[in-house]
Amino acid sequence: MLIEQASNEKDTANYYHHLGVMKDRRGEYREAIRFYEQSIAIQERTKDPNHKRLETSYHNLGLAYNNMGEYSKALSFYEKALYMEKKTLPENHPSLATSYNNI
Repeated sequence: MLIEQASNEKDTANYYHHLGVMKDRRGEYREAIRFYEQSIAIQERTKDPNHKRLETSYHNLGLAYNNMGEYSKALSFYEKALYMEKKTLPENHPSLATSYNNI
């Protein structure tokens, strides 16, 4: 498996994130959540707290919870993503509009 061949934690986090995306697109939300959470755990431990991939992982985790009808959990992760976006993006950036729409 590619994860076992990852040369560093950044690669491992990216692999988990992409596995989450794949599972999410197939409607396998519990599996997607598991992979997103693994990716986030690595990213929170090893990356700049404002890193774009971490924001994307929070957003995608929120989407997976939303698709399962777990709206309070989804909101928590949408808010984390928005908080990060507000620190790094101009106030008229389209990603902010998407995040506000999700909330």
